[in-house]
Amino acid sequence: MKAIVCTEYGPADGLQLREVEKPTPKDNEVLMGIHATTVTSGDVILRSLSFPLRLVFRFAFGLGKNKILGHELAGEIEAVGKAVEVFEKGDQVFANAGRGGGAYAEYICLPEDGLLAIKPANMTYEEAAAVPVGGLTALFLMRKANIQSGQRVLIYGASGSVGTYAVQLAEYFGAEVTGVDGTMKLDMLRSIGADHVIDYTKQDFTKGGQRYDLILDVVARRSIFAYRRALNPDGVCLFVGGSTATVFQALLLGPLISRTGSQKMGIVMWKPNEREDLALLAELFEAGKVVPVIDRRYPLSEVPEALRYLQDEPHLGKIVITMRVGVTSARTTSRLFS
Repeated sequence: MKAIVCTEYGPADGLQLREVEKPTPKDNEVLMGIHATTVTSGDVILRSLSFPLRLVFRFAFGLGKNKILGHELAGEIEAVGKAVEVFEKGDQVFANAGRGGGAYAEYICLPEDGLLAIKPANMTYEEAAAVPVGGLTALFLMRKANIQSGQRVLIYGASGSVGTYAVQLAEYFGAEVTGVDGTMKLDMLRSIGADHVIDYTKQDFTKGGQRYDLILDVVARRSIFAYRRALNPDGVCLFVGGSTATVFQALLLGPLISRTGSQKMGIVMWKPNEREDLALLAELFEAGKVVPVIDRRYPLSEVPEALRYLQDEPHLGKIVITMRVGVTSARTTSRLFS
């Protein structure tokens, strides 16, 4: 089978299309033919890790061992192990490959009890592949913050993978949502349900006088003390990735702020999701409450170009990798900006 293999850490040039051995499912695994996957910021980080950070990630998170990256995927089950009970050959599914990755390939084996769910019939493979990382992360954030109906929620960096789902899920949970991003992205944020939008190039939301019950920051480029000004006295501010300086501030000072006052601030650490969460996102898609935002598509051979685009260019939502022509055409229910 064809796969994009990480031959060396560093620039995207170290990713090469190669012929590798097709995997065989273990007793508790399914063999999945991949129709679509995505590129994610996590793949950018893993590819660019330098020594000794590579070892830190391996020991701390179990990441970086697989030479085939890629985490979100959708496709069809082509074979099942003899102990598999839930899934059958021919099932159309979508999944999060988890820490091991391996989705930049034509086939993958996944455990039956992993983050794997049946794809809704009205969801294309492209749409399904665009859900499992950003959608699950945003759902986890909503639960972590204990979001409540009527709350004022601000999402900074709202046009990306996590941000677009966070906007829609916050709306679903009954919040009044403000999305913050660049000028060219504001119309898209309105189209997916943001009640208010702020252009960060023209307005500093931390100095506008408005206070929020919940701030979700997926880019983390400001001092955490600036966020405190925009939080209600008992508000919550959660960071997901971002600049090294802000991440360290959140790690070191967030717990202190949280212990000494009623405001809660901190960096969100990765936590495994449940298969039921994927099923919930599928239900919300079917109900029209959540739709993927797809920026553009690349074939498998152009994964390096897709990662460069993700890393270097302004983009909206997800960047999808299509494996099999003719089975992943986009539907009108997606927000498409290619």
